[in-house]
Amino acid sequence: MPTNSLLEVQTLTLRRGPKTLLNRLDWEVNPGEHWVIMGPNGCGKTSLLRSLTGFLTPTSGDITLLGETYGECDWREVRRNIALVSSSLQPHIPGGEPAIETVISGIYDQLDFWGEATPADHRLAKRLLTRLDAKEIIRREWAYLSQGERQRVLIARALAADPKVLILDEPCAGLDPIARAEFLVAMEKITSDPKGPTVILVTHHVEEITPGFTHLLLLSRGKKLSAGELKTHLTSAQLSAAFERPVRVRISGASWQLKLVDSPAA
Repeated sequence: MPTNSLLEVQTLTLRRGPKTLLNRLDWEVNPGEHWVIMGPNGCGKTSLLRSLTGFLTPTSGDITLLGETYGECDWREVRRNIALVSSSLQPHIPGGEPAIETVISGIYDQLDFWGEATPADHRLAKRLLTRLDAKEIIRREWAYLSQGERQRVLIARALAADPKVLILDEPCAGLDPIARAEFLVAMEKITSDPKGPTVILVTHHVEEITPGFTHLLLLSRGKKLSAGELKTHLTSAQLSAAFERPVRVRISGASWQLKLVDSPAA
């Protein structure tokens, strides 16, 4: 494999019973790239994420992260370089935990952290929350945070671990329009930071793709339909094929837009 690859997936296949969730998927992510993963429900997005993080064992194929290959090393240590922000984390955070403590728990990779945080931990957590425009909620308890505020706290928590890869799994789900707009501004700050992690955004909505994203992986029925530079591969024809419905996609200024059409997209 190329020595500069950050993440590489080779002929990754995942079967469970009679169902093939991923079918010989090839994908490569290099430093400096920010990827969007799109596709309809059931296309394999979640299966791919769970394979990358070691929660689903592939049937065949290889996953290599930072030169280490799954099955040939302690993946629990390797996957510390991958931070996942997902709604599945939210039920595991104590309602009475202040936002700053939730962020600090990310430093130690431990939910409901009971250790003793250092002054440096507190400074880092405050800096990250401030960076994500969440300074005013630093001491607010989890139970009293809005959904948008919770998402920003979870991103700060993920960044506290200094990951090489940050995966955002449908981060705008459940957000009202204002919270969504605020979240997208925060996300753009992360992708525009040259010292920040590679970001992988899993979404159904082209409107959530901010200007910092550079590449697209489009999945359909467990297979790679398209992968490469965003402006080349995010097309009406490709999305129509993926979602099996004629759509038209275009970019207006810095924003992507999608609409249904009555006939196949050009």
